[in-house]
Amino acid sequence: MTMVDAGERMGQAGQAERSATVPDRGATSTLESDAGGRPVTDARPGAAPADTPPGPADTVLATRDVVISYSGAPAVRHVDIDVQRGDVTAIIGPSGCGKSTLLRCFNRMNDFIEGAGVTGQVLFEGIDIHASDIDPVELRRRIGMVFQRPNPFPKTIYDNVAWGPRMGGYSGDMDELVERSLVDAALWEEVKDKLKQPGHSLSGGQQQRLCIARALAMSPEVLLMDEPCSALDPIATGRIEELIESLRGRYSVVIVTHNMQQASRISDTTVFMYQGELIEVGPTARIFTNPEKQQTEDYVTGRFG
Repeated sequence: MTMVDAGERMGQAGQAERSATVPDRGATSTLESDAGGRPVTDARPGAAPADTPPGPADTVLATRDVVISYSGAPAVRHVDIDVQRGDVTAIIGPSGCGKSTLLRCFNRMNDFIEGAGVTGQVLFEGIDIHASDIDPVELRRRIGMVFQRPNPFPKTIYDNVAWGPRMGGYSGDMDELVERSLVDAALWEEVKDKLKQPGHSLSGGQQQRLCIARALAMSPEVLLMDEPCSALDPIATGRIEELIESLRGRYSVVIVTHNMQQASRISDTTVFMYQGELIEVGPTARIFTNPEKQQTEDYVTGRFG
C-alpha cells in the first residue's frame, strides 16, 4: 500500500483540524496541493495504531519511547517529545549528545547509516513513519532537511531550486515556483539577475539560503535544520535567523544548534539533551530563565558544555 493509499484512511475530523491550525500558504500549501499542484489532502499516511497515545491537537511530529542505536549501541535513549505545528523548536545540548541523531529520525535519514536502528514510535501527523505502508521518499518531501554545511548541486541557481519539482513531475509554472521559493528563502533580490550562474558561485550564506529554497520548492510541511549556521559568519547567520522567523507559522521548523543565544532568539520551544537522554523540554523563555531541572540550568548558564 502506498502513502497515498494509506492517506485515504485519515478521518475527516483530523483533516479539518489541520486545515484550521495551519495558516494558508496559498498555492504552496501542502494541505491542499503539492509542488505539482496535485491535491494531497488525502496523501496523509494511514491511521495511527489503536494503541498510539494521542498527543496535543496541534502536534505535527512526536516521538514515543524512541531509542536510536548504531550497531547496537544506543545513541538516543527513551525520548518522548511533541513538536507543535507552526512553531520553531530548537534542540540544544553539548556535542555528541544525540541532537542530530534525533533530528534525522524525523524523516528517516538514519536509514542511510549502516547499523542504525530505531525502536519506539516516530509519529508524523499521528502516524508511525516506520509503518510498512509509508513511502520514505514521500515522507522526505513532506519533511524537508537542510544540512550543516551548504550543499548546492553542481547546477545553476535556477536548476538547484527546480530540480526536485522537475523530478517529481511538476507541470505548473516553473519560473513562478522558483521565484516564490527564492522569495521565501529571502534570496530572490540577490540572485534574480543571475539565475543561470552556478549555485557554487554564491557566498556561503547565500548557498545555505539556496538550499533552503530548494527544500521549500517541494512544499514541505516540516523543515529540519541541522546546525544551518555553524559554517557561516555573523552577518550570514543573522540573515538565516531572520529567514527562520519569517517561516514561523507557515512551516514547522526543528533546528539543532550549539548556539544557545540563537535558540533563545528564534525558537518557541527548546529541547535540552545530554548524553543521549532528553533532560527537559518546554517553552524557550522558561528553559532559559526558569528551568525545572538543575542540569538544564547548569547548561544554559554555561557551567558545563
